[in-house]
Amino acid sequence: MIEIYRAKDFSIVAYYRSILEAEGIPVMLRNEHLTGSGLTEIPIPEFYPNICVMHDEDYPRAREILQRTMVANAENSEKEVSCPSCGESNPGNFEFCFSCGEDLTASS
Repeated sequence: MIEIYRAKDFSIVAYYRSILEAEGIPVMLRNEHLTGSGLTEIPIPEFYPNICVMHDEDYPRAREILQRTMVANAENSEKEVSCPSCGESNPGNFEFCFSCGEDLTASS
């Protein structure tokens, strides 16, 4: 078992876990409940939620998938997408309009 990703924000860790699981890579989530537990006021990275790849041989593929996903998210976040329903401008990595909730991927 090898740790592949760690972050203070659990939602990001959970997102990347779902990406890896969708690709058929078995992973384990550690420290899921420690960040907001009140254990300490000082942020300690060792207690941040993290993802571990269960089988060492899956690590290179998992790393490639995460890198590709991170690059795509960074590139898309710089683009702007107009909502077809209300015309509001949204970051390119949004799937739904933050203003009216319209599906932004349907027009792509």
